[in-house]
This record gives sequence, C-alpha cells and structure tokens, in this order.
Amino acid sequence: MKGKIYFGNFGGMFVPETLLRPLQELEEAFFRCWNDKNFRQKLRQLLINYAGRPTPLYYAQNLSRKLNLRIYLKREDLLHTGAHKINNALAQALLAVSMKKKRVIAETGAGQHGVATATACALLGLKCVVYMGRVDVERQANNVKRMRLLGAKIKVVESGSQVLKDAVNEALRDWVANFHHTYYLLGSTVGPFPYPLMVRNFQSVIGEEAKKQIIKSESRLPDILIACVGGGSNSLGLFHPFFRYKSVKFIGVEAAGEGLNARHAASLLKGKTGILHGAKSYLLQDRQGQVKEVYSLAPGLDYPAVGPEHAWYKSIGRAEYVAVTDQEAIDAVEMLSRLEGIIPALESAHALAYLRKLKFRKKPLIILCLSGRGDKDLDLIEKFKH
Repeated sequence: MKGKIYFGNFGGMFVPETLLRPLQELEEAFFRCWNDKNFRQKLRQLLINYAGRPTPLYYAQNLSRKLNLRIYLKREDLLHTGAHKINNALAQALLAVSMKKKRVIAETGAGQHGVATATACALLGLKCVVYMGRVDVERQANNVKRMRLLGAKIKVVESGSQVLKDAVNEALRDWVANFHHTYYLLGSTVGPFPYPLMVRNFQSVIGEEAKKQIIKSESRLPDILIACVGGGSNSLGLFHPFFRYKSVKFIGVEAAGEGLNARHAASLLKGKTGILHGAKSYLLQDRQGQVKEVYSLAPGLDYPAVGPEHAWYKSIGRAEYVAVTDQEAIDAVEMLSRLEGIIPALESAHALAYLRKLKFRKKPLIILCLSGRGDKDLDLIEKFKH
C-alpha cells in the first residue's frame, strides 16, 4: 500500500475479498494520477474554467455585526451545480477516464453529489447511474430532475431506511458485480481506503484557497474554522490545509435533528467505534452493534457514521465537535438570507447556527465553509415551518 490506510486507529479496508482487487486497482491509479503533472493540470483547468474556482472568501459584514464576530464565508455555493461536491466529482471522473472505465456509479442523499457526478459524466462522456433512497428522492425531487436531464439513470433504493446509508449499500453491491468496467465515484470522506484520502485530497482545494485569501485580506491566519459534518468532505477540505497550524481551532457541526436525546445523526457526539461501509470510525449503533436509523432534516447529514479522519481528529483533540437541531438550522437559513441575501443549504446552515453559540470577549476571526446553496431545500423548509 502506498498511502495512509489508517488515521490513527480509524479507517482501513474492511471489505469482502471481491472488493480488494478493485480497491487496489483504484489506489494505484489514484497515486499515479495524483503525482502526474498533466492530470493535475487538467483537473485545475476544469476547476477554474468549468466549475468556477477559486470561490470568493466573502466578509459577511452584516452577519458579523449581528453576532459580534468577524466572519468570512468560503463561498462553495457559487460553484457550478451549487455545492462543493463538484470538486471531487470532476477529479474522480477524470480518474475513471484514466482507468478506462466507461460506466460510473454513485450514491447521493441531498442530491448534490448525484448532480455533480451526472454533470462530470456528461462532460466526459461516461455512462452514469446514481443510487438514491426513496425518502431522499421525495425530499430532493428537483435534484432528481436535474440528474435525469443530465443523462443519469436513477436507481431508487427501497431497502432499509431508504436514505443515504442504504444508497451506499446498493452502490457497493453494484460495484462488486461490475468492477471490471464500472467506477464507483464515492461522494464523501467515508468508505474503505483509499476513498477517505482521495476525497479529502480532492476537496482540500477549499482550504488551500481559503488560506491564501485570508492572509491576503487579514495578513494572518484565522482563529477558527467551522463547517458542517455529515460524512465529512467539505469540513476536511477546509480543515486539512490548516492542520499543522495549532493556533487555528477546528469546529465540526453535526446534525442534532430533533435533539440528542431524540432522533439525530450526531455520530461523533453519540456514536461508538464500529465498522460501516469498509471503514472503522464512530458509528451510531445499538447494544447489539446494529446500525441505528438516523435522522436530520438536512438530507446530506443523515448518515450513521463519519469519515475516519474526523474520528482521528476527535481522538487526538485536534477538532471540537458539536451539534445543532433542525430548528436551529432553519433559523440560521433565515438569518443569513435576511442579513446577507444568501440562501444557504440546510447542511451549511448547521455550521451557521453554531455561530450564535460562540461567546468571546474579543471578536475571533472565523472562516465558515458555506458548502452549498439552499435552492434544493426550499420545499423542505416550507414544509417544516408549516
């Protein structure tokens, strides 16, 4: 193995023997391409000219005044397709082309990774199949329409709780059966090695840009980085490039749903060490070790585990993990919309909501990852309020 299979005690490759060969093939292809100047240059040009990078680091003056903080928003919501997911989708689709795979499969919850994957496949001439739970298909109908318009075939998952976890299960089954000609484009920093490492590397463009931008604007590094955490890709994309700067505090915000003593999706706060989808991490499970059903109004956060690198961050105390409820996230959507004229995704709104809980004597300098825009969630928000 060329890469870091484990992050501390977390990560690994806990998969059937039938998946070892495709994972090893993927690992070899990833490191070959990641170290190839031509591959990196082609990806960079796509991110600039197609996806819309670099994204602005916007000083939210009205929000800062309201909360008595100094808040910059890393505007991933302004990317093509409306979220950070396009960074990883373009990179892995290029990787699929390099591996001569003609068919791409993906899983999605909020629909943004599915849309990004369908977009990248349309651009690069790849066949696209997206697995999505029945519950999420109904919650994210507009994104389903977008995927179909882009040429993707939607496989609706009826098993289990019919959300993201179940979509991952079905995508993995497909990959086992078809890996000779199929590439599995996993959407977050979860799953067996090398996916957590790959996706983090592909999303680290967020933090690399933010570092340069904040130094240009403020002539120093931020005091705090804050982002929502489901699987963990947008937060690790922001955090990782700042890892060695110990003065920069990391705050990851999970979904408390209806409350931490009710239905929620706070794996880091309430989970225990376990194995799901090929990786060892924190997992919401019952006394028998069975995966619990999880809940969040934000479809992209209702995953019962978390990426292994986040689990490692928690174990070494590098990041603080907190949670906010559905109601707090809804309130944060309204706050940012009315103060800054920016409608955030429900996932991003979890990070925004936690800003209200920060209390400091001096105003800290904060960068918050606004991971996506809220168009996809308008029906959910209206339904919740009524």
